[in-house]
Amino acid sequence: MSDIAIKIENLSKKYVIGAKDNRFLYERISNSFKSLFSRNRKQQETEFWALRDINLEIKQGDVVGIIGKNGAGKSTLLKIISRITQPTTGKVTIKGKVASILEVGTGMNRELTGRENIFINGAILGMKQAEIRRKFDEIVAFSGVEKFIDTPIKHYSSGMYVRLAFAIAAHLEPDILIIDEVLAVGDTEFQKKCLGKMEDVAKNQGRTVLFVSHNMTLISQLCKTGLVLSNGKLVFSGTANEAVETYTRINEKSSTYSPNQKNRIIQKARLVEIQEHTSSHPVGYIITLEFEIQTSEIQIGFDIFLKHYGSIFAFAGSAYFSEERIGQHTKKVICSLGPINLAIGTYSIDVKICIPGVRWIEDYEHILEFEIHKQLGSTTGFALDAHRQLGYMILPQIWQAYSEEVQPS
Repeated sequence: MSDIAIKIENLSKKYVIGAKDNRFLYERISNSFKSLFSRNRKQQETEFWALRDINLEIKQGDVVGIIGKNGAGKSTLLKIISRITQPTTGKVTIKGKVASILEVGTGMNRELTGRENIFINGAILGMKQAEIRRKFDEIVAFSGVEKFIDTPIKHYSSGMYVRLAFAIAAHLEPDILIIDEVLAVGDTEFQKKCLGKMEDVAKNQGRTVLFVSHNMTLISQLCKTGLVLSNGKLVFSGTANEAVETYTRINEKSSTYSPNQKNRIIQKARLVEIQEHTSSHPVGYIITLEFEIQTSEIQIGFDIFLKHYGSIFAFAGSAYFSEERIGQHTKKVICSLGPINLAIGTYSIDVKICIPGVRWIEDYEHILEFEIHKQLGSTTGFALDAHRQLGYMILPQIWQAYSEEVQPS
């Protein structure tokens, strides 16, 4: 096993749905007390196999993208490899130190400060204090939480949690770095830093990386090998590009979405406001939109047109919304785009819906229109050609989503 970092043999994980957790004394006492006053019969328990018969070898220095729909078993697999949970059957053999970021704040003590968490995480990875001190300033600078490094992390925002957790995991030189899709919590600038660091860890430092993402472009860009999980089983192992193709093919066959669906995914759309942004560079307009959507596990994107020219001048960006994030009820999505320097004129917005990483499934042409009557920024530039697509650019954007039962604070 000289060049094998992770060896998985006949791995399966079973959960019992409806079972009471009696691992701790207080839980046994509480559950026994509740049963005395319960009029219900014993709750029916059903078995659920999150993973079934996984066999896999991952070589040292390999960068592995793990893809699959929600519930496919990706997070369970990572938790077993990270020693957070135990398999029901089978075994995992690991060579080297493992650092993992599976959820916001995983492995961090909320009562301790950021400084203390850096040293504790380093000690868990088997590093000496001198090694941690050597990396300390670099970790803090990368995380961007310098002002709050001596504050208990229970006071951190979710974005600060992720920034510090990623910085610790990536800079304390583990042999194996495991990252679930938690980077979506950070802002765009930090995500770029994380991706750059992951490329450096994988390509230049030769460490093993396991990366879970719904973003197929990132999987193809960062990963050499790809694994596809479906219903707890490993259905494909090969190159990252082949894995993406396999995942796309599986989801296209199983998808119940149709472009001709009678019940359209977007139920309502409205323009909330167009706000001038002139206090700092860059100047321009911030466009706030609101949508009511009827399903989950989708991605929303925008195209903006200058109406009379009929050509795209900007791709506004997109965000992914799942049931896990905003529940099963009717959902509202709010997006603020910009600032963007718009010329005077009439604009329209197309909205696109896709299954993440698979294909666009619905187009809403000219769903919203608005007019710009005042030029805020410079008018210097080339003339707009009505017959030419001017290309794409990513706009600054803030997303907010919530169910009909939970209003934003």
